[in-house]
Amino acid sequence: MYLIAGLGNPGNRFAGTRHNVGFEAVDYLAALYRVNVTRLKHKALIGEGMIQGHKVVLIKPQTYMNLSGESIREIKNWYKIDNEHIIVIYDDVSLDIGRIRIRPKGSAGGNNGIKSIIYQLNSDVFPRIKIGIGQPVHPEYDLADFVISKFDEKEKKYIIEAVKKAADAVPIIMQAGICEAMNRFNGS
Repeated sequence: MYLIAGLGNPGNRFAGTRHNVGFEAVDYLAALYRVNVTRLKHKALIGEGMIQGHKVVLIKPQTYMNLSGESIREIKNWYKIDNEHIIVIYDDVSLDIGRIRIRPKGSAGGNNGIKSIIYQLNSDVFPRIKIGIGQPVHPEYDLADFVISKFDEKEKKYIIEAVKKAADAVPIIMQAGICEAMNRFNGS
């Protein structure tokens, strides 16, 4: 079984913001593979289903970004899922808008949601798909305000494509492995 977690913040206030692209990727996967992600359990909205022959649990932690690891740890333990089968999709300010990057492990890179997951799992070894959300145009712009801002019309088309690419990478990771997914999608 695989756990596919999209990171974001719950509530209408944060819908469509840069920090919520992980939620959008899980919503896209859920629609594509007809998984109903509406059950509140383990501090997350979850849904169980199948993606190309693999059992999955899709989740959107409802703990707010900075505490995402609490929910992921509970679900990992409940379903007895190995860390290598936890795929986390989230925003990355260090990537240009619309780019994606896949990694098998690594540091939090400044993302507090990833920092929480690493802390709760006591490991940085879990596949992740980063979606580039760009950086503030003006250096004095507060990063916390930037990540909860919405995309402008020009940016939306890039993000929609990036969310689709991130979702397309999930079955590749499960079937062909992380290296194949990295070769296909990194830099795109």
